[in-house]
Amino acid sequence: MSTLEIIQDPAARIDADVLVLAAAPPSDGGASGILAAGACLEGIDVGAVEAALPSLGFSGSLDAVVRIPSAIAAPAGQAISAPTILVVGTGRGLDLAESADHDAAALGLTRAGALSRAAARATRELAGVERAVLALPCAEAHDLTAVAEGAMTGAYAWKGRVPAPTEPLAAITISSPLAGGALAEEARARAVALGEAVALTRDLVNEPPNRLVPEALAERAAEVARSAGIGVDTLDERELAKQGFGGILAVGQGAANPPRLVRLEWAPSDARAHIALVGKGITFDSGGLSLKPPASMPEMKSDMAGAATVLGAVLAAARLELPVRVTAWLALAENMPGPGAQRPSDIITMRGGTTVEVTNTDAEGRLVMADALARAVEDSPDAVLDVATLTGAQIVALGDHVSGVMGTPAVRDAVARAAASAGESFWPMPLPEQLRPSLDSPYAALRNAVVGSRAGGMLTAGLFLREFIGSAPWAHLDIAGPAFNERAPWGGTPTGGTGHGVATLLEYLRAVAQ
Repeated sequence: MSTLEIIQDPAARIDADVLVLAAAPPSDGGASGILAAGACLEGIDVGAVEAALPSLGFSGSLDAVVRIPSAIAAPAGQAISAPTILVVGTGRGLDLAESADHDAAALGLTRAGALSRAAARATRELAGVERAVLALPCAEAHDLTAVAEGAMTGAYAWKGRVPAPTEPLAAITISSPLAGGALAEEARARAVALGEAVALTRDLVNEPPNRLVPEALAERAAEVARSAGIGVDTLDERELAKQGFGGILAVGQGAANPPRLVRLEWAPSDARAHIALVGKGITFDSGGLSLKPPASMPEMKSDMAGAATVLGAVLAAARLELPVRVTAWLALAENMPGPGAQRPSDIITMRGGTTVEVTNTDAEGRLVMADALARAVEDSPDAVLDVATLTGAQIVALGDHVSGVMGTPAVRDAVARAAASAGESFWPMPLPEQLRPSLDSPYAALRNAVVGSRAGGMLTAGLFLREFIGSAPWAHLDIAGPAFNERAPWGGTPTGGTGHGVATLLEYLRAVAQ
């Protein structure tokens, strides 16, 4: 993991291999404008950099990058310590960020989001470099935090690859007038904790499913938890049966690798609230007997991203010693079409006694989540948040970069605000009551999927989960598209596991703690 320091020295004087600047597109057809306000640019001829950019084809568009020799930007008789300058484009993000537009905020188009993405794009570009210094706007605490968090999350590579990948940027220095004060130290601590949590989430999602079976993921979660002072308890298949977790058992019964339910608890003595987090952990989803098409299966190792996201968020909360009690539940299983697999038309009894007719074994995520939700609310938390790569309908509705959030309006909206502050994209969705009767079954209390209709699939899945949370304030985060990037990298997001949602959960916990 990259190291991070924040110092007051002007960026031009800091020893580094690359100096990073950010630039917005021209507003009048001229050169791209270097972001100078709040940046420590003493000793840099900004005008010379701006004059050079058009000839290099750099327009300042979102995620654009270009490298130039630092000698171009050195004032007469002076030198810049870094031999190379990297300029990263911000697009119009900062213009949008100046508005209070709700739609822009819900899509992550805030000032924090724009600065974080620019920093992340820069550090991702600098893989293989030893040391870089960032001279982005950092005179205000919120700007510094955004830059630091983006820089740390952008510097990532999955170390499990063979042959080994190019190492991420090793050392990050941020030039800021706030350096040396409490605000800078808080920003650094937040960025390091978030960077560690996002890297852990990405690492787990990127693991191949033959290595990350439910038992292995449970063991990895326990190891991480104990290292951070988080309590951990794991239920194996025998305990799950004894305690009535029929949904988790039914999903896992077709697999050679049995299911697990992991309970994590961060319980500081000064906790101001109690939040429960529930994560879907299907380590591989074949669809079961309702088999998926072959082309849909390669990315199904990522169907445990919800559990990985929850684990990362609890880890970050503990690292930052947030004064909020967090109980987290990781519902882990493989969904396989083995000899013992559940069948369409099976009826199972969930934790708490609710019966469910299984109409589609590929709607398995809601079964493991329902069991974990039913158990989570038994501890009477102040709010429950569940995170899952739950439905393909989420991708159809919102695409690959925007997640849906639904549930109790107050909690749903608080999650959307947290996402906006964190620079992530979550769109508030309804739970229309007219869709609820489609889950009725003549044979059980519920059916797990609507028969004969794909309309509103993300919403009916949310309505199914709502049946298991009782009166607890609750939000359901469907991250099916954004959790895994099967295409080229963008911004600070790599190919593979993205860590999407960790920053939102952490920001939500921070807001509750305050």
